[in-house]
Amino acid sequence: MKMRQFMQGHFKHFNAAVCVDASEAWIAHLHQKGKMFLTLAGAMSTAELGISLAEMIRQNKVHAISCTGANLEEDIFNLVANSHYKRVPDYRSLSKLDELQLLNEGMNRVTDTCIPEDTAIRRIEKEVLSLWKRADDEGKSYFPHEIMYQLLDLPTIKNSYDIDPKNSWLIAAKEKNLPIVTPGWEDSTLGNIFTGHVIKGDISRFSVIKSGLESMAYLVEWYKKESEQPIGFFQIGGGIAGDFPICAVPLLRQDLGNQVPLWSYFCQISDSTTSYGSYSGAVPNEKITWSKLSIETPSFIIESDASIVAPLVFGYVLDW
Repeated sequence: MKMRQFMQGHFKHFNAAVCVDASEAWIAHLHQKGKMFLTLAGAMSTAELGISLAEMIRQNKVHAISCTGANLEEDIFNLVANSHYKRVPDYRSLSKLDELQLLNEGMNRVTDTCIPEDTAIRRIEKEVLSLWKRADDEGKSYFPHEIMYQLLDLPTIKNSYDIDPKNSWLIAAKEKNLPIVTPGWEDSTLGNIFTGHVIKGDISRFSVIKSGLESMAYLVEWYKKESEQPIGFFQIGGGIAGDFPICAVPLLRQDLGNQVPLWSYFCQISDSTTSYGSYSGAVPNEKITWSKLSIETPSFIIESDASIVAPLVFGYVLDW
């Protein structure tokens, strides 16, 4: 049974029904020649979302991405070191001493999965440092994803894949030259490492990596250029990965006086509550007051686990 047929037959109520409704609306959006902007929060790369997301990119179902620095780097960590990762299925029962043992083993835990310090993080540091230094020497500046695209071109990376490269969403994005914004990149492992190398004097300037404000300007120009076609917004999780890019539209309309269309589709997979002023948990209607969505925008919120829901929605859309 195909994914679309299965979900239509079984997902009839509550959050399950919203999965079907949001997927059908995504397909309708593509039928209208629309483009989809995707945001990645959390640790979706370590959850190996690339297995389904890479194909969405290859089949032109996703056209631009906003992600945390963690998601940007962790797709490459997984690409070169997957067999060295350690899964901890009983993570809920770990004691402080168990956690200390993982630290001593060089294992950085993300829920039930440990990223190896040496074969993933420090391995990539050696490669990416050469790219940062070259940019520094040449007086150039790059966005975080541009450095990652350069990293994927290195023979030392190409010759050491530890998974099938078709399951890397970043490789798929590079092949399509997808625009990627990485707000708050400094809040990532490589962002910390980069800062350390500047402090030590290995790199002479922070501007080797373009700032978040430059990322917003980059996104604004992309939206202006592409908004002749409807642009949708599919948000996985909350936080800066989603909050940052959705603001491109009110910036254009309210601050620059450019009457671009509002986002033409909106869906968020979220486990955040709508109380306590949490924007990550804000229902779509709140975005109407901020000139992000219109009252006609097809809008959905799926209150569930993104590591379960996102592959289902992707599979549904790919089944179209």
